[in-house]
Amino acid sequence: MEPTHVVVDSPVGPLTLVARDGALSALYMEEQRHRPLQETFGAPDDVTAEPFAGVVEQLSAYFAGELTEFDLPLTLRGTEFQKRVWSALQEIPYGETITYGQIAVELGRPSASRAVGLANGRNPISVIVPCHRVVGSTGDLTGYGGGLDRKRYLLDFERKTKITQDALF
Repeated sequence: MEPTHVVVDSPVGPLTLVARDGALSALYMEEQRHRPLQETFGAPDDVTAEPFAGVVEQLSAYFAGELTEFDLPLTLRGTEFQKRVWSALQEIPYGETITYGQIAVELGRPSASRAVGLANGRNPISVIVPCHRVVGSTGDLTGYGGGLDRKRYLLDFERKTKITQDALF
């Protein structure tokens, strides 16, 4: 089945959602590093079609501070190592950060922090597979495919939302 796509607005700018075989296969920001050519996204689709309707609903809840964990069908295409890194990204708790080195250790490859960084940068499903939650060894913000301003926004947003939620419970 050929991919299809929609573009939706968000607080971090327009997001291009790409679906393949009934699952989300990409979420790209404008001017994102490693963004494929527009022609590879397939035909435009209706935002109310699946899986887009579910993705948009969950993204809206996320940006409203009501959703901290996505539950969507995803199709991640990459090397086995990339897929392991992307799986590890999905385990990072909302509002928290981890270093590239910590992920490398978790994967049993303690000297592979650069490889983790490269795989992180190739994550095709930004925000939902939370590559923005990975920071440098000193806790500093390092490269982000969507730009450091967007990374800072997402991290600050999640921290504030988490503090508010923790205060309510």
